[in-house]
Amino acid sequence: MGTCIICGSSTDGRVCDTHEEDVAFEFRGDSPDELTPGRYYQGTIDGFADFGVFVDIGDSVTGLLHRSEVPGRLESLGWDAGDEVYVQVTDVHDNENVDLGWSIRQDDRDFRGHLVDDPHAESDAELPDEEEEETSTADGGTPVPEETEEPAEAEAESESADDAEAADPEPEAAEPEAAEEHETEDEPTTDDAAAEASDADDEPARVPIADLGDHVDERVAVEGEVANARQTSGPTVFELADETGAVDCAAFVEAGVRAYPEVEAGAVVRIVGEVERRRGELQVETEDLRVLDGADAQAVEARMEDALTERAAPETTDLLAADDAVEAVTDDLVDAATAIRRAVVEARPVIVRHTATVEGYVAGTAIERALLPLIRDEHAREDAEYHYVDRRPLDDAFYTIDDATGDVTSMLEAAERHDEKHPLFVLVGAGSTSESTDAIDLLDIYDADTVAIDGGYTDDAAGADVLVSPTEAGEDPVNTGALGSQLAAFVNDDVREDLYHLPAVAYWADTPEAYADLAAQTDYSPDTLADLRDAIALEAFYQSYEDKRELISDLLWGEADDSLIEHVSEQFRERLETEVSTAEPHLDVRGQDGVAFETLDVDAYTHEYDFPPVDLLLDALYRRRDRADVLVGVSGDEIRVRSGDAVDVRAVGETVADELPDAGVEPRGARDGRIEFLSGEKDAVVDAVVDAIADQLA
Repeated sequence: MGTCIICGSSTDGRVCDTHEEDVAFEFRGDSPDELTPGRYYQGTIDGFADFGVFVDIGDSVTGLLHRSEVPGRLESLGWDAGDEVYVQVTDVHDNENVDLGWSIRQDDRDFRGHLVDDPHAESDAELPDEEEEETSTADGGTPVPEETEEPAEAEAESESADDAEAADPEPEAAEPEAAEEHETEDEPTTDDAAAEASDADDEPARVPIADLGDHVDERVAVEGEVANARQTSGPTVFELADETGAVDCAAFVEAGVRAYPEVEAGAVVRIVGEVERRRGELQVETEDLRVLDGADAQAVEARMEDALTERAAPETTDLLAADDAVEAVTDDLVDAATAIRRAVVEARPVIVRHTATVEGYVAGTAIERALLPLIRDEHAREDAEYHYVDRRPLDDAFYTIDDATGDVTSMLEAAERHDEKHPLFVLVGAGSTSESTDAIDLLDIYDADTVAIDGGYTDDAAGADVLVSPTEAGEDPVNTGALGSQLAAFVNDDVREDLYHLPAVAYWADTPEAYADLAAQTDYSPDTLADLRDAIALEAFYQSYEDKRELISDLLWGEADDSLIEHVSEQFRERLETEVSTAEPHLDVRGQDGVAFETLDVDAYTHEYDFPPVDLLLDALYRRRDRADVLVGVSGDEIRVRSGDAVDVRAVGETVADELPDAGVEPRGARDGRIEFLSGEKDAVVDAVVDAIADQLA
């Protein structure tokens, strides 16, 4: 039995099952069937093909990393033959083909340990061979100095001398000498004072982390807050952040053993060590680490807070385009942008959760576009953008307890495995009504902050830390895509021109003149903007559970060939036309108290699970027909209403719930939401909804 190098529990080999994925393995076997699926291995690029990358695992095994496993385009990885990479073995087939999975961790320091998978060893998880002295490891790190004590002989000699001196005092000077002897016991000797003065002279001056590049191979002191601490198979690596940046500080006491175990994330410390450059990145080889408290800690915290506040403030608060409803929430936009920028500076991930609609994708992608350069500037690691921003589409119009449960699970796992700070959640087009209250409360329990931005109707019941809502400020609704683009310009003024065309893309009709004029400043024609909108709508449906950062970026920022936009948008129009043509003959027309209604049984007269989704289909039907005031769509146990914003759907749902107490009627969302009910009561609920709408519009 051995002990896990990460948690210290007893296990076969040197890592337990819980932390096996936190370790990178060096493979020393000869056959694919000796690999362990699920483990991450160090490999070497062997070659490229149209369908993926071949990676050598050890000297005798080659696996395939299929292009579908890579989050971006293969060429965007910047890999060359012979490069060292990390991959996960996902499967070993009977024919000895090896399937590989993508690893977001592409630096040895990203793993909490390094072990050898040698089928011929005592276990398949052993420590690497000791190839260097303990004072120098592959990961760097300086041994932690142990406290030395004065030899007993010297102490005894000193005591004997004191005794001899005390035994033969001069009588006439007894009292003064006694006083001198008392002072000698309480005060340092001349030699001690000289030693302390020498130590003070040797104490290096504090250097801001941003300036460490000017002090390579020099002994320095750095002060700040420990962002995280991770244990490797060699040193313990502390990521230290001050008011100017962050740097890794490696401390070595023994291979795989935690140095300074009392120091955890959040501690304010002073580290003395030598600045080195490893694999192109700066690192401090720690000689001494001291936890600061009292006035020393407060001085560091105050310095960091002042700088953080200054750096987090938006560089400009000028709107992208004039919009009275958006101008009314300028202060809220500033608060939201400040919270997002602060998360970047504090090395907290930003999780963007947006609805899987054109508006949601435009807003979410705009915020992502603003974040990526900030993250690249803040963190030296090449893969930082994959660690510190994640855009995740929602599968509903609300941020629900199911969504929050999944997010909290991922958050806690990242904190446990990688010592990541809890993220900031930015909820786009969601998180602004009572349907999200429980979800946001769950995030709040774990001290995860939230920003909600929604151009539609909200009720401020969800409790986000920052809410950006024009309707909450008494204004008319705003397209969420346009509102999110305005926020993105506050987050990063450097990408402002990249955002000019986005608000116009987010509108299906009646684009406000200010946003049309803004788009006219770009090379995008109105027809191209419409094609972009249609293409995003199709991709939003088929990629509703994935962010597909590169594909959306290609579409929105002209990095794709025009033929891709035309191809995807044409598919959108063909599929939408097919479903609209299928549904139109089955619209049921009726009048009620002077109000013209059309109702559609969506389940009966559309193709289930096919594009377009119900909301998009109803929008298209309502836009292209002028014979009805209100369109009512019935899908399963849900009713959706299209009325040009004339109907308060929530109020209608509340009225019907009172009239039909046994029908399970429940309004969801604000006045532009939907109504849920028991499907067995469909006919009665639909009739009651029509009556309630007619009364409301009378």
